[in-house]
Amino acid sequence: MADIRTYRYFAGNTWHDPATGRWIDSENPATGEVWARVPDCGPEDVARAVAAARTAFRDGPWGRMQPAERGRALRRIGDVISAHADRLGAVELLDNGRLPNIAPGLKPGGWQVDSWHYYAGMCDKIEGRVIPAEVPDMHNYLKWQPYGVVALILPWNSPIGTLTWKLAPCLAAGNTVVIKPSEQASCSVLDLMEILAEADLPPGVVNVVTGFGAGTGEPLIDHPDVRMVSFTGGTGGGRTAAAVAARQVKPLVMELGGKSPQIVLPDADLHLAVNGVVAGIFPAGGQSCISGSRLLVHRSVIGEFTERLVDVASKARVGPPDDPASQIGPIANRPHYESILRRIAAAEAAGHRLLLDGRSAQRDRGYYIGPTIFADVPNRSELAQKEVFGPVVSTETWDDEAEVIRTANDTLYGLAAGIWSRDVTRAMRMADRIEAGTVYINNYFNAATQSPVGGWKQSGYGRENGWEGMKAFMQTKSVWLATAPLQPDPFA
Repeated sequence: MADIRTYRYFAGNTWHDPATGRWIDSENPATGEVWARVPDCGPEDVARAVAAARTAFRDGPWGRMQPAERGRALRRIGDVISAHADRLGAVELLDNGRLPNIAPGLKPGGWQVDSWHYYAGMCDKIEGRVIPAEVPDMHNYLKWQPYGVVALILPWNSPIGTLTWKLAPCLAAGNTVVIKPSEQASCSVLDLMEILAEADLPPGVVNVVTGFGAGTGEPLIDHPDVRMVSFTGGTGGGRTAAAVAARQVKPLVMELGGKSPQIVLPDADLHLAVNGVVAGIFPAGGQSCISGSRLLVHRSVIGEFTERLVDVASKARVGPPDDPASQIGPIANRPHYESILRRIAAAEAAGHRLLLDGRSAQRDRGYYIGPTIFADVPNRSELAQKEVFGPVVSTETWDDEAEVIRTANDTLYGLAAGIWSRDVTRAMRMADRIEAGTVYINNYFNAATQSPVGGWKQSGYGRENGWEGMKAFMQTKSVWLATAPLQPDPFA
C-alpha cells in the first residue's frame, strides 16, 4: 500500500477524509494494477461541499465580485493550468489510459487554455435587454443571473477536457460548483484542485466529491441547495440524473450517448473519407460519445472503401500510453473493457461479418482492444443501434439518398453525423435533414470553444461551448419598473 497514492476530497479549499471511511481503488488500465485510491463520499461529505459552495455564493466574495474581476480570476485559472499541463496529462495517463495528447491542449495556445481565456472575456459581456412592453408608465428590462450552486457530473473518458467545457462558463456566469468525477477516473480532477490553489480563488468556489452514482451523485443532485445540474455520461445515467433532478424541478444540461452515422456518397474522396472515419473513432479507442461508429456507404464504393478502411485501421499501433510508438492506448477501465469484449462476441454470434478483429491486441496485462470492423450490419441490429463506446464500427450499404437519410435518423440518438462528398451543395442539403446536434462535412471530430455542442433526442439537451454554453448556466429575470408616481386604486 506504500506505493499507492491516497487522495482526499476537496471542500471549502480544504482536504477531507470521507465520513464513510471508504476509498475506491483506481487501476492503471495499461497494467491493471492499482496505483491510487479516491474517497467514496457519502451524503455527509456531499453536504459539506454544497455548504461551502453555498457560502461562497451567498456570503463570500465570489457572489459579490464584479464581472471584470471574475474575468481576471478565470484568466489566472487558465494560466495556472497551462503551467501544470504535463502533470495533469501524466495523471490522466495513469488514471484512464489517455495518450499524452491531453497535455498540448492544456498548454499556452491549447484549446483548453483558450476556453478559460474565452470565457474570461465573456464575463463583462453579459448585457441586459429592454423590452418594449406596451404598458403605460412602465419600464421592463431583462437580466441574466447565475443559479447559485451548480453540480457538474463528469464521465471517465475525458475528465479534464469535459470539466473545462463546463467549469469555465459556469464560473464565468457567476456560479459556484461541486464537481463529481466518475469513480473510474477522479484523480486528475483532484490534482487540478491542488493546482488551482495558485489561482487564489475564494474558499468554496470550486469543490470536488468523489464516489459512485447512487451514494455520491444522487445526494448531490438531490441536495436542495444545488440549483442546476450539468451532466455528461451515458444515456442510462442521464435518465437517472434527470429523474432525481425532477424531484425538485431542477434544470439540467445533458450530453449523453451517441451512435453517430457517417454517410459516404458515391462521389466522395475515398482517401479523405477513410482517413476521416478512422480518425473519428479509433485513436481514442472509440471512447467518445461523438465517435462516428455507424458507416453508411454507397453500394457503388463499398468494396473499395471497406478494403481501404481495413488496410488503414490494421496499421494502428495499440500499446501502453507511455510508449511514444503507441497510437491507441488501453480501454479506460476493466468493466468497460469486458463490456466491449461481450459486445464483439455478441455481434459475431449474430452472424455479422468480422473484417478486422481488435481482440488480437490483447495482452497479458492491461485492457487492450484494437480497431474492430464488422460488415453488412443491418441498421436495426443491436450492433448498429446500441452504443459500444469502443473501437468498433459497422458498415451498411445504401442506394438512395432518401433511404440513407431515413437510416441515419433511425436511432434514438442524435449527437453527431458525418457526410463525405465532393458535392458540397448536396452534402449541405443532407445535413439539414440529419437529426443531430453536430454535422461534419468532409471532416470529423472537430470542436472549438466558440461552437456549441450538444445532442438531439436521447443524446441529451442543452448546449456546451460558445455563448449558448454560458447562457445555460444563467437564468432570466424580468424586472418591471413603474415610472408613474402613483399606483391607481384598482377598485375606484
